[in-house]
Amino acid sequence: MRKIAVVTGTRAEYGLLYWIIKAIHEDSELQLQLIVTGMHLSPEFGLTVAEIEKDGFPIVDRVEMLLSSDTEIAIATSMGLGMIGFAKTYDRLRPDIILVLGDRFEILSAVSASMPFRIPVAHIHGGESTEGLIDEPIRHAITKMSHLHFTSTERYKERVVQMGEQPENVYCFGAPGLDNVQRLNLMSKEEVSSKFMLPPDKKIGVVTYHPVTLDKNTAKDQITELLEALEDYVNIFWAFTLPNADTEGRIIIREIREFVSKNKEKGNVFTSLGQINYLSLLAHADLMVGNSSSGLVEAPSFELPVVNIGDRQRGRIRAQNVIDVPECSKTAIVEAIDKAINDDVKELLKGMMNPYGEGGASEKITEKLKTISLDEPLIKKKFYEISQ
Repeated sequence: MRKIAVVTGTRAEYGLLYWIIKAIHEDSELQLQLIVTGMHLSPEFGLTVAEIEKDGFPIVDRVEMLLSSDTEIAIATSMGLGMIGFAKTYDRLRPDIILVLGDRFEILSAVSASMPFRIPVAHIHGGESTEGLIDEPIRHAITKMSHLHFTSTERYKERVVQMGEQPENVYCFGAPGLDNVQRLNLMSKEEVSSKFMLPPDKKIGVVTYHPVTLDKNTAKDQITELLEALEDYVNIFWAFTLPNADTEGRIIIREIREFVSKNKEKGNVFTSLGQINYLSLLAHADLMVGNSSSGLVEAPSFELPVVNIGDRQRGRIRAQNVIDVPECSKTAIVEAIDKAINDDVKELLKGMMNPYGEGGASEKITEKLKTISLDEPLIKKKFYEISQ
């Protein structure tokens, strides 16, 4: 029986991996080794390990690594603690292959620790670009330490090959998170309004704003400009989700909570929504504002206008639903929001295609994990030369 270790460190990432985890767990020829770490184990970020347990998946290990601070030294120290924890986990579990998704520092620790054990790594969402984040070099480093690659677009597949990975080990199956859009039973508009106490007489805007981790000491100024822009709209109720455990993330959390406490008629804040709640909110919202990847990957499936602020997603493929605001200034944000809520824009987005696929990636990824040969040629990688 093939043992597949799946590592998850954040609420959002778990949601993207859900259908793959479920398929592995239900396959009689596979053994799921679910390893939970990072924000999942932090009460400050919603202790979302409880959500995993509620879904019925057995957790084989919990790797504590997240310090209660978001300074540079705290993040770096967390990465070191993660490597120590994952080394002990791999020594005990001895998985046949490890599956990871994305580009966060928790995953870099997980993959780095696997190398001395000679365990092949399968990586989802490689080849992408986010020029404003430390996630950018982390993602590419994970690609070079991985042996099997599942990209979300053909362009990203080309980039992974461009980094020297063998084309026969790079598969473009689309974004697995879109399976949630296709397969989850999302709530109706009335259910969403009731559950989240959304006023029926206002438009609904979803706000997700994360730190731009390659900028230094800018979080306070950026979130201030954003909140001042949002405050101008009396006809829009803002549903805030909170950022990840990144450098200066707690500054953004503090400012959002303070804004909502002073403007209860203008918005509400949610620590952790989970996939059904979050996607149901997107499905019935009038616009999205911030710098989250979900504005580029999931929002197009709902034909939802997105105001994408700053550098955090610069370099990623986007559909026509995205209105980019290069500089985080109140004036520019207001101008973009006005455009997003215009009826003409909504009409233009009807029937749009999502560049990240239409679902079905999770099943394809699971099947490849089950059938791929894990012999020496996969482990002893050769650099693929692109002929000029």
